[in-house]
Amino acid sequence: MPNSSFPSFDVLKASLLLLTINVFAIPASFAADAPVDDGKLRIIVFGAHPDDAEFKAGGTAAKWAKLGHHVKLCSVTNGDIGHWQMAGGPLALRRAAESAKVAKKLGVTSQVLDIHDGELEPTLENRRLITKVIREWKADIVISHRPWDYHPDHRYVGILVQDAAFMVTVPFFCPDTPPLKKNPVFMYSSDGFQKPYPFKPDMVVSVDDVLDLKVEALHELESQVYEGGASGSEEFVRTVPPAADDAGRKAWLKQRWQARQSAEADRYRSDVIRWYGDEAGKSVKYAEAFELCEYGRRPNEAEMKKLFPFFSSEK
Repeated sequence: MPNSSFPSFDVLKASLLLLTINVFAIPASFAADAPVDDGKLRIIVFGAHPDDAEFKAGGTAAKWAKLGHHVKLCSVTNGDIGHWQMAGGPLALRRAAESAKVAKKLGVTSQVLDIHDGELEPTLENRRLITKVIREWKADIVISHRPWDYHPDHRYVGILVQDAAFMVTVPFFCPDTPPLKKNPVFMYSSDGFQKPYPFKPDMVVSVDDVLDLKVEALHELESQVYEGGASGSEEFVRTVPPAADDAGRKAWLKQRWQARQSAEADRYRSDVIRWYGDEAGKSVKYAEAFELCEYGRRPNEAEMKKLFPFFSSEK
């Protein structure tokens, strides 16, 4: 590549295309996603980057979708520095396309906001944006990172969603977008951080029946799962089965996600048993876990079973 301080024509062209997509296509996608009052749940899962929501809640999202409920996976940044070998507009476009493919396989909706990766801040402008996205989706459940994650973008997603938790029902905040008539249930996706307190699940969902589907969907996140994203390297890529061997790649990916989701099930086994009963709970192999936020609506156990309507068919 020539040593120049000026971006290449291809980079400029891709950046202009990204700007065009965000200026013109996003309002159109909002119109296409206009909520229909069909009695089904509406769930939005926020992640910091175009893979976080998919990683944290892809299995549960697929289970909701299979029952006809409406799920949106929303990346708050565009992921434009999330690779060790490429960046900018071309990477943002690539990652948005990857997320869209994941969503299609899971049967859900994808949205990527145009905020630079690594530069998310808990500003009033971004609070308004998150509030509008939640209102546009007419969410019953909102899931995000906890606000003390390792990555600043993750932390600020948690803070922004918390800050929006009250404002979504306030009529004169963002008055151009109709407020929600009732406050959603706000929840956190799982993590392993211990301070100020460890993750404490209020809901653990078996993903045994959709793990293969989740892996099939995550296979589309090529820049992250097979190239290592921002933490990758040529050495990392060489440890992954060759690109021509698609079955080998998927087998490698499945092994990694079996380990990850089985660790989640084992770590929160008592909570799995609480929801699934002793016999079924002990047999659950893979799980995703979620914690209630103190903000928003506080559901009781009966309401939680309506929000996560998976148990009657699985016991």
